[in-house]
Amino acid sequence: MKLVELNTIFDVGHGSKLDANKMKFIDNGEINFISRDSKNNGCVGTVEKYNNTTPYSSGLITVSLGGSFLLSSFLQPKKFYTAQNVAVLVPKRKMNDAEKLFYCKCISMNRFKYSAFGREANKTLKFLKVPDEIPDWVHDTKIKNISGMDESYSNKRITLDIQKFKDFKIDTFFDVIGSKTTPKRILQKIGEGQYPYVTTQSKNNGVEGFYNIFTDEGNILVIDSAVKGYCSYQECNFTASDHVEKLIPKFKLNIFRALFLTTVINLEQFRYSYGRKFNQDRIKNTIIKLPVDDQGEPNWEFMEEYIKSIKFSKEIVKLST
Repeated sequence: MKLVELNTIFDVGHGSKLDANKMKFIDNGEINFISRDSKNNGCVGTVEKYNNTTPYSSGLITVSLGGSFLLSSFLQPKKFYTAQNVAVLVPKRKMNDAEKLFYCKCISMNRFKYSAFGREANKTLKFLKVPDEIPDWVHDTKIKNISGMDESYSNKRITLDIQKFKDFKIDTFFDVIGSKTTPKRILQKIGEGQYPYVTTQSKNNGVEGFYNIFTDEGNILVIDSAVKGYCSYQECNFTASDHVEKLIPKFKLNIFRALFLTTVINLEQFRYSYGRKFNQDRIKNTIIKLPVDDQGEPNWEFMEEYIKSIKFSKEIVKLST
């Protein structure tokens, strides 16, 4: 295997070069608008067709050429337009999704060579060195077809009117108690298994490994009370490290309602730190805003339907079954 210039493997184009403020954004449209962002495949929304401009077809790679997320590289699952400073790569030979994702990673690994508003990649991307061959492990990797993964669970279009939300203390609809602390060394002696080990980390849903026992039942929310106050939904039975607080629902909880609630609760993280911990008393007395029904009570059905209406929600069901 040797390194070759990117333009020997891809035709490197300059994208649509459209301005977001000139686009008409719509819900659940057929054309994605790709920016230089590093989240959501660079997609900031769906738009209507712009004049006579033909969108790019799905299955191509976009690369950010400037800004804070230089060389963010994504395989696009739908037709798309691009903003300024977003390149489009068209393979010169037939490639499957695994091969394209391999090159996305190779490109993004060169980010250290560039800097925002300093040395950007506009003129040099096509000369970037990448492997000329695909490793065997890539060919052996099964990649799920990404087409359609951004579909919603329902076809409804639901909007939020935050002005109509009402304030509630968390302990109005949750009992807040501590989880049973299990040192990791004990779990390692027992051995790996199917039950998640939930810690105070704020990545990977708080999970740091899977082991062969559980001490706490799932279908609850948990909050880290030691570091950032990160809230996550734990669907499965689990074990936990120290400083993992449980929010046991007084209502019927499911994954859709839980994801709405964790999003709202995590908006409170800015209030807490290692010096000001999100302890049980503060959790109980924290006030969050929620949509309400005609009786002024939390509208759990609405929260569930809202999550089901957003992009990628169909994948939530697949992950939870």
